[in-house]
Amino acid sequence: MTPITEVEGRRLALSNLDKVLYPATGTTKGEVLHYYAATAAVALLTHLRDRPVSFLRYPDGPDGQRFFTKNPPPGTPSWVRTTPVPRSEDKSARQVVVQDLASLMWAANLVVEFHTPQWRTDAPGTADRMVFDLDPGAPATVVECCAVAVWLRERLAADGLAAYAKTSGSKGLHLLVPLEPAPADRVSAYAKGLAVEAEQELPELVVHRMTRALRPGKVFVDFSQNAASKTTAAPYTLRARPEPTVSAPVTWPEIEECRTPEELTFLAGDMGGRLERYGDLLGPLVDPDRARPLPVAR
Repeated sequence: MTPITEVEGRRLALSNLDKVLYPATGTTKGEVLHYYAATAAVALLTHLRDRPVSFLRYPDGPDGQRFFTKNPPPGTPSWVRTTPVPRSEDKSARQVVVQDLASLMWAANLVVEFHTPQWRTDAPGTADRMVFDLDPGAPATVVECCAVAVWLRERLAADGLAAYAKTSGSKGLHLLVPLEPAPADRVSAYAKGLAVEAEQELPELVVHRMTRALRPGKVFVDFSQNAASKTTAAPYTLRARPEPTVSAPVTWPEIEECRTPEELTFLAGDMGGRLERYGDLLGPLVDPDRARPLPVAR
């Protein structure tokens, strides 16, 4: 039988709780659901709320089939909120919005990564934050990403902007910047300008184009996730990796002092202690008082 549990007055069928999803650590689906329940009230829901969610589903674990979906999955309960999202000039579709713990646990039971755009449901295509995805090309690692992150932090600060960091949960880093609402195309143009500037200033370390041949040993500064149609792994989401890695907020001292990739690899089991120690390091992203205007692109 599938166990039925009640979350905030909603009845949920949680299936296959003993199923091992991460063979490298023996982590079960039940442990995945516990992780999401434990982090939700403290941090995760803050960063999902009022944003349409896309799901990367991996119901048989990271080694099984994976598929990315923006549409509400079949069987989505009527009480899970959805919102219209523009897909083209004259078309829209609906996407899930995870507003509460019950919706989060329903989604987590599908075994998902959570991905969101840089805008909120009340203003599609108007970004309230900017993202840089720092992606290392082997043999470069997150250590090289840290050096690029520090350069970007200083460059952003020169324009009056504050940057906050998290691991991607994979190989790299994400830098996030709270903004006063601005059109996504303007944010993209500004971010591209900084990526180009980073390559000019750090030519041995940075590349701003996605071309694979350019990337070995360098950090790709991906600005493209600022486009209105793009999404980024949400803070605190688990990733479909061999181990239950988390897209985990990190401090700037951790970035400045990083010497090995292992120092910036965090698993689900690490997050309770980090939240207790630091709170939500990305809290400024949802604080309107921290938002700053986007500079005019140079």
